[in-house]
Amino acid sequence: MQGAKTVGTYRAIDCALFAVILAVFETVVVKAGIRWFPQEPWMVSVTPVIAAIVLMRWGPWAAIHAVLGGAVLCWASGAVQEQPLMIPVYCIGNLGALAGLILLKKPGGERVRGDALLTMVFGAVVLLGMQAGRALVSLIVIRDTGALPMYFLPETVTMLFTVVLMWIVRRVDGLFENQIHYLKRYRQQTEADGYGNAEDKGGFQ
Repeated sequence: MQGAKTVGTYRAIDCALFAVILAVFETVVVKAGIRWFPQEPWMVSVTPVIAAIVLMRWGPWAAIHAVLGGAVLCWASGAVQEQPLMIPVYCIGNLGALAGLILLKKPGGERVRGDALLTMVFGAVVLLGMQAGRALVSLIVIRDTGALPMYFLPETVTMLFTVVLMWIVRRVDGLFENQIHYLKRYRQQTEADGYGNAEDKGGFQ
């Protein structure tokens, strides 16, 4: 791409790309689960993984993906027509994913990224935050305390899926990393490799 790219432009493109990835894969996974295992009580969702990645990359901007994931899940599962109250439960409740920000503050994003166990714990916290958020919103909107376990138990497989994928994504250079830090590292490496000023070569400002 020609010219200097601002961080804002890069963030918008990056977040949009992850939103498309989330929408496509969440639809495929949810519909496949309904079609192939219609009687099974468990479910699998890619939203926690995508939200965790974006949370590490851009912080609170991951709220967009958390809400989108809830909306896609409701649409793909048919809840939009059959259980419309699930829409606010999942869309608003998924904002609980921002609980992961606690770990990005302390012990800090670099430690979370650099430690495999902390990375997996981070993914688990994001999912647990989403589940707790859904349960809380459900108490307000649906007012059925008997249904609260259903916001946790069916996603046991999602928890396993999330922590395993988090272990994998941390190994991909630049993927699970604060993007401001990554861009600075990229710029420094570019200059160290003898390409001169990164801004003159279409680098980020």
